[in-house]
Amino acid sequence: MEEVAEEAGVSRALLYRHFPSKRALFAAVYQQAADQLLAETRIDPADSLVEQLIQGMDIHLDYFVANRNAVLAANQVLAGDPLIQTIMTNELDMLRARLLAVLPLADESAREAVSGVLKSWLVFVQVLCVDWLTKETCTRTQLRDVCVGGVLGALRPLLAEDLGAGA
Repeated sequence: MEEVAEEAGVSRALLYRHFPSKRALFAAVYQQAADQLLAETRIDPADSLVEQLIQGMDIHLDYFVANRNAVLAANQVLAGDPLIQTIMTNELDMLRARLLAVLPLADESAREAVSGVLKSWLVFVQVLCVDWLTKETCTRTQLRDVCVGGVLGALRPLLAEDLGAGA
């Protein structure tokens, strides 16, 4: 905490007044990052689903690469922490809700099925990205394309219409 206070140009006492522990500080930083990622990830119905998925994956991958250590700490070391877990779950739920809002769904039954697929896919992406940050077993573009291709393949039988160009 001393290094953080020094880097921020504030006293340790002031830092501890706002963040009583390292965990609280990390959670605040992680929440801010999640909020920023959600703000930058636009879902535009004018774009095809493929374009939206690629854009969202690119924004997240750019952030993950730029903040590798924080992302790995949150997903490996602190993932069991209830506060960090809540932040992660809320971010994934928001992304899922945004995608559900723009997908062509025939009825409520299809919505529930697609929601389950999206929830599973977002966890798949999270695990795959953490693994990639640790080992870099493929290129960034390959990682993105695997993630996008995975969800397109899983969604295709559930949607009311074709997924659009490039699917």
